[in-house]
Amino acid sequence: MTLDGLPRLEPRRRRILLENLEVRADIGFHDFEIGSPQRLLISVEILLDEGTDPTRDEKEDAWNYDFVREEILAVVESRRFNLQETLVRSIFERIGSVKGVKSLRVRSMKPDIYDDADGVGIEYSSD
Repeated sequence: MTLDGLPRLEPRRRRILLENLEVRADIGFHDFEIGSPQRLLISVEILLDEGTDPTRDEKEDAWNYDFVREEILAVVESRRFNLQETLVRSIFERIGSVKGVKSLRVRSMKPDIYDDADGVGIEYSSD
């Protein structure tokens, strides 16, 4: 059912979200952390350029979610990190360089550090 005579609402923004991707990373600068991979939760929010909205309901027109996941995993597995800041910055730079990305937010959370907190982490954002 349509409502004649009323303005049609159009989307103004389109975001791709990947929430709490669980990875294991060799991260941390404390002696007990080195060489003992830790559980991290990685989240990304990608604001896409206006011109990237698909015009057809076809696979070729879609943003590839697998690509986002694979890029995160590639960064995590690429090396040992002392700091969450360095890891998050690496993910930010990699995804932020993709055509069509207008704005980006990347968050890393260590969920197993404190018993009285859900986690401790860092977020980088372009906005």
